[in-house]
Amino acid sequence: MKFTKMQGCGNDYVYINCFEEQIDDADIKDLAIKISDRHFGVGSDGLVLICPSDTCDVKMRMFNSSDGSEAEMCGNAIRCVGKYVYDRKITDKTVITCETKAGVKILDMDIGPDGKVAAVKVDMGEPVLTPSLVPVISNTEDPVLNLRINVCDREFSFTCVSMGNPHAVTFVENTDGFDVEKYGSRIETHESFPKRTNVEFAQVIDGTHLKMRVWERGAGETWACGTGACGTAVAACLNGVCRKGTYISLELLGGTLVINWSDEDNHVYMAGPAEFVFDGVWNG
Repeated sequence: MKFTKMQGCGNDYVYINCFEEQIDDADIKDLAIKISDRHFGVGSDGLVLICPSDTCDVKMRMFNSSDGSEAEMCGNAIRCVGKYVYDRKITDKTVITCETKAGVKILDMDIGPDGKVAAVKVDMGEPVLTPSLVPVISNTEDPVLNLRINVCDREFSFTCVSMGNPHAVTFVENTDGFDVEKYGSRIETHESFPKRTNVEFAQVIDGTHLKMRVWERGAGETWACGTGACGTAVAACLNGVCRKGTYISLELLGGTLVINWSDEDNHVYMAGPAEFVFDGVWNG
């Protein structure tokens, strides 16, 4: 089976072109775990299937590396899907629709002088703030801006947002050296989050610049998370750290994403890179 490894800001996935390859649904979970293994497999944060769609130009399915669970969305992965289908000539459109478990997303490709996709802007839709839809268990706030959770030796205050998948965002003084695994792994499975959650630890640099590290649900700490960057920008605006309608730079371990929570249509727009790493054949 042919595969392609791609990355967006260091958030790396194995991509399989299901316009050409056939995978049995019963095999996907096991395949995602094995192919993502960094010692015995290709090595990645998960598996992404690029599939035909009955309603859109393309369909994306994404599976986490540690447990093979299917996730609703991944912002870095969907940018790579855009680059893949354009550069590999599955489409000649520079604006396409992509079907995901979090709904239809619109991808706008920035074509470089070499005729290849240099960057991708994604309309991520409106952020979901209703607690039951995030989902998060909270009886006092709508939206949830101050969910207090005690973990190990400290208390955190979370703002909860869904970008098609759940995010819990907290602000810390310094992300450098922060023990993301210690706290993230416990917060992910906290009883406040019935479907578990992605956890973002954000540091404010100024009103248009944030740093962020992320513990992804089902994958652990990754170098970047596109939906997490969007959720963090929304949380920053809700808490008065940044202003809605401005362009906010999110500095991640693997690179920088630019997020704009538009005050015109209430949609969140994410722009950033997408790159091929290598092609290969999986014999596992």
